[in-house]
Amino acid sequence: MKERILVTGGTGYIGSHTVVELQKSGYEVVIIDNLSNSRADVVDSIEKISGIRPAFEVLDCLDYEGLDKLFTKYVGIKAIIHFAASKAVGESVEKPLLYYRNNLESLINLLDLMPKHKVDGIVFSSSCTVYGQPDELPVTEHAPIKKAESPYGNTKQICEEIVRDVVTSGAPVNAVLLRYFNPIGAHPTALIGELPNGVPQNLIPYLTQTAIGIREQLSVFGDDYNTPDGSCIRDFINVVDLAKAHVIAIDRILTKKQKEQVEVFNIGTGRGLSVLELINAFETATGVKLNYKIVGRRAGDIEQVWADPTIANNVLGWRAEETIEDTLLSAWNWQLKLREKGIQ
Repeated sequence: MKERILVTGGTGYIGSHTVVELQKSGYEVVIIDNLSNSRADVVDSIEKISGIRPAFEVLDCLDYEGLDKLFTKYVGIKAIIHFAASKAVGESVEKPLLYYRNNLESLINLLDLMPKHKVDGIVFSSSCTVYGQPDELPVTEHAPIKKAESPYGNTKQICEEIVRDVVTSGAPVNAVLLRYFNPIGAHPTALIGELPNGVPQNLIPYLTQTAIGIREQLSVFGDDYNTPDGSCIRDFINVVDLAKAHVIAIDRILTKKQKEQVEVFNIGTGRGLSVLELINAFETATGVKLNYKIVGRRAGDIEQVWADPTIANNVLGWRAEETIEDTLLSAWNWQLKLREKGIQ
């Protein structure tokens, strides 16, 4: 068994897939999650896939004393992967204070406790939203950080600055900032996937819920952007591919391969796909016609962004492998599995 890793937000969408990959790589995992956007039975599904049941505590990262006690209870945590955050662009525009409180304070609490409990490093779940609308595409890690289009994006920018400032202060903390693009899909077993509480804020769960009849219609926000078909363009990455990048980042921290105390990597496919192209790919992959309509633009949305993943490919040795068709089919199989379980 390798080192003990803390995964915050570990029953969430990306967190749960990452826990599976960490365990497959031999790491011992401790999950904390406040279950605000996930379910406790995800731990059962993680165990079914990996054959290992991770330690799990219901805990909010805003609870400083609770975190302190957790590190004392689980002695020897060597690194943290920090997913726990509010993450919907549209909601952040409506509820900015919720986003600033959740996303900033949770990171501050962890960074404050790391030296006390001799935690070596942190992998921070960042986002391509830090680039705003880039001047050049594909976007590299050297692109300027522009004014955020949403409070959510701004929290990611500020969190990155907080990490850098803590490291610059001399704190014994190593960090990898993974700026990922648009995670979609589900585990090939269809045992874990994206399951938001209530009405989905992200495109794919809303799309699959519409396809299966839970939602009446999918709204495509805008067809008048300066793109070939008028809809927004994104870099859609398979969630398992994304999860594997986190394992490589943890390996890099713990084996002391980092060239700098703070490293940044774009985690994307390098391919831009419009929302309308994505809908077409879903229909082709699954044979299911989707009921959708074009509506007005949504506040906070960026017109187009996709990654240049060259540095992640060459330095981390990571690359996206899954096709968009297989990824969308995995999302559909997950939705069908949820219906089997009676979950809507």
